[in-house]
Amino acid sequence: MRRTQRLALAAVMAFPLVGSLSAVAAADSGGTATGTVFYPNPVQQLGDESLTDAKDADYAALAPAYRNVTLTDLDVSGTLTGRYVAVKSETGKAARITGGALPAYHRDTDQFEQVMGYYWVTTAQQYLQHLGFGSALRPVNQRQIELRIDQYGGDNSFFKGNKANITLGKGGVDDAEDAEVIVHEYGHSVQDGQVPGFGTNAESGAIGEAFGDYLAVAVTSWRTGVPTKTPEACVADWDSVAYTPGPTHCLRRLDGTKHYPEDIVGEVHADGEIWSRALWDIRQSLGAAKADTLIVEAQFAFSPDTSFKAAAQATVAAAQRLYGSQAAQAAQSAFAARGIL
Repeated sequence: MRRTQRLALAAVMAFPLVGSLSAVAAADSGGTATGTVFYPNPVQQLGDESLTDAKDADYAALAPAYRNVTLTDLDVSGTLTGRYVAVKSETGKAARITGGALPAYHRDTDQFEQVMGYYWVTTAQQYLQHLGFGSALRPVNQRQIELRIDQYGGDNSFFKGNKANITLGKGGVDDAEDAEVIVHEYGHSVQDGQVPGFGTNAESGAIGEAFGDYLAVAVTSWRTGVPTKTPEACVADWDSVAYTPGPTHCLRRLDGTKHYPEDIVGEVHADGEIWSRALWDIRQSLGAAKADTLIVEAQFAFSPDTSFKAAAQATVAAAQRLYGSQAAQAAQSAFAARGIL
C-alpha cells in the first residue's frame, strides 16, 4: 500500500498469546542500563524540516538530536530483553549491555534502532501505567512482545496478533528511528491485548490506525515534556521525510477536518483520520491524562468488528463512568463534530 497511507497493517487475527505477564515477571530483574536514542525524532526535536535520510548516514546536523536515556525493566541477559519487550534483529549483531551501559550507537548502525525500539515500547507501557492501568484500573497489554528490527525491506511496519510481535521496516528512514512509528505499532498491540483480534472490518481497522497515531503523539509528548518544535498533531515527522514533499513532513495528522460518512474512502489509514480527530478534540477539552485514560479504558468494551458509532458510544460511556457528565458531554461533542454520533 502507499506509504503515505500506512503505518501498520490492521492487527492479524489473534490466538492465545506468548509472554504472559506472570511468566515474564518471574524472569525480570528490573535492571537498568544507559543508552542513546532520538527523543522522539530529529525533525521534532530540532524543528528542522530539511533533514533527510541520506542513506542512513550519521551526519553533523543530527548530532544534537541524540540523547542519553535510562532503559528500564531489563532482564539479566545483557541483551535488550525485558518485562515488556524482547528485541530481535537478523540484520546486525544484537546490542550488548556491559557494566550497566550500551555503547553510544548512532543511526548508521542497526544497534541504534534496537535501542530505540526497546526504549520506546517500554516507555509506552510506562505511560499506560502512569495513567493507572495496572493499579487503579485493570492492566493493559502488560505482556512481553517481540520487536523485530529492520527485518522487512519495505517502507512499512506491522503488528501480528497471532504471534504478539511487531516488525519495523527499513525502507527510507528506518522505521525504528522514529519513536512515533514504534509507538503507533505498539498501539495495535495495546488494542489486541484488550480485545484479541481487534480490527476485523473497515471501521474497526480505521479505529486501530487512528488509535496508533493518537497514542504515538500522547506517549512522545508525555515523555519529552516540552512543547514540540513542529506541530504536535503531526505524526512521524522524521520517518515521513522519505515520502512527503514538505514543507512540513507528516505521515498523518490528528487535527484534520474529515467528516463521517462523506469522507470515507475505504482505506483504513485515511479513514482513521476521522476517528483520531475526535480523540484529539477530547484531549483538547479534557487534558491529556483524563482523555487518554478514558480513551484506553473504553476500548475494553469494543468488539473486534466494532463500528465507529458503537465505539464512540462506548467511549462516551467510559467518560461518564470515570469523570462524570462534563467529560461525557465533551466526548459526545467531539464525535458529533465528526458526524459519528
